[in-house]
Amino acid sequence: MFPDITAAAAARLPLVRMAALTGLLVAVSSGAALGEPVAKSGTTPYVTHFVFRPLASIDIAGLGSVTPLEAVGTTQNLKGEATLDKMSARCMALNVASGDKKYIDGACVLADNDGDHIFSTFDTRDVDKTQADLSCGTHVITGGTGKYDGITGREPFACNVMPALAGAGGYTAMDIPHNTTWEIKPKQVGTTAPSTTGTIKP
Repeated sequence: MFPDITAAAAARLPLVRMAALTGLLVAVSSGAALGEPVAKSGTTPYVTHFVFRPLASIDIAGLGSVTPLEAVGTTQNLKGEATLDKMSARCMALNVASGDKKYIDGACVLADNDGDHIFSTFDTRDVDKTQADLSCGTHVITGGTGKYDGITGREPFACNVMPALAGAGGYTAMDIPHNTTWEIKPKQVGTTAPSTTGTIKP
């Protein structure tokens, strides 16, 4: 009835089959990477590419200021390895400046493609003096879910300021390199660890 359209469709059929096969192979290879077990301990250098959004501000001239911040970004393993690579990061922080007190502290959640999480707190007053190039503060890993269940560790970090984002809103960008020493310990039989599952609510 429509010879030109029918012929064209028949000619495309092998391409459609090839595309479907390619998609299947990609899905299988991606699935193999998901859910892979992680090592029980290690030292991992990675950087988080963050964008910071100020949520509010109290600024009293001559006295001080306080600004709650939300930070979102993605991680990149600096050795090209899978550990702590391509995870999404979301943090809530408090930036305080009053007299000689100037610090930022808060908490972060990293999420991987399996939906597993790593939870940490951080404080710019907690500086690891043995790593001079990571002198901005320290993350303390307090727990995780899924494959990260039982994880703990410390992450000294640096603060590398990036150019300010265009437009209104006071958004800023920063690269945060970390050097993470971490360990995953199995739960003790008969004990219940506090749940770290949850969401950060505005």
